[in-house]
Amino acid sequence: MNVFEMVVLIVAISAIASILRAKYGVTRKRGAQHLADALDANRMQDADSARMREEIKTLKERIAVLERLATDTNSAVALDREIEKLR
Repeated sequence: MNVFEMVVLIVAISAIASILRAKYGVTRKRGAQHLADALDANRMQDADSARMREEIKTLKERIAVLERLATDTNSAVALDREIEKLR
């Protein structure tokens, strides 16, 4: 293999690597800024997760109340009282 073939091979390999990096979204960040960006992304995900957990908890409580109201075998008067109490 002569020098010209080696140079062409190196250029071809780096071009293929660049195409694959672009296709799969790989970035080449380095240093403290990259670490800070990763930590900020984790904090946002944690905040979103906590918010979603709280919302799911609230929705589950509302569903439990609605199920209790729908399956309650008491009279319509008791149902009316429960609805008024929830307002």
